[in-house]
Amino acid sequence: MIVVADTTPLISLLKINRLDLLRNLFGEVYIPKAVFDELTVNPDFTDEAEIVRNCDFISIQNVNDREVSLFRRTTGLDLGESEALVLTDSIKADLILIDEIRARQIARTIGFNIMGTVGILRAAYKEGLVTANEIKNAVEILRAKGRHISEDLFKKLLESL
Repeated sequence: MIVVADTTPLISLLKINRLDLLRNLFGEVYIPKAVFDELTVNPDFTDEAEIVRNCDFISIQNVNDREVSLFRRTTGLDLGESEALVLTDSIKADLILIDEIRARQIARTIGFNIMGTVGILRAAYKEGLVTANEIKNAVEILRAKGRHISEDLFKKLLESL
């Protein structure tokens, strides 16, 4: 399975120290250069940056700048989201990991299969990689660190376990 990731799901998994779930679920994960830069240039994420730099299952890919520029102007998405969507298309990825609502809407319109952080946790549970209690704790940690996960989505997640 070919999987591309945007920044937010990676940051979320880094915040709960479970980036390994991506390797266990998907093997290799592709990210565009802009996503790598977002993860490694920000001084607020120095520890996370080191983890990403040393992560052997994340493959950094360059994308066509002209396509990204046109895509950004057309959609209004940021550079990382735009590059992730262009990369998904250019390598014919089976799945894009993306959380932002607007980017998810655009990805659905294009016809991409999408999964967000909550979906990753659900898939990890189904594969026996995490317990229901670990998921509850992960969501609490993410909420405490500023990630918005609605109560409705959280309830749906728990019902699916």
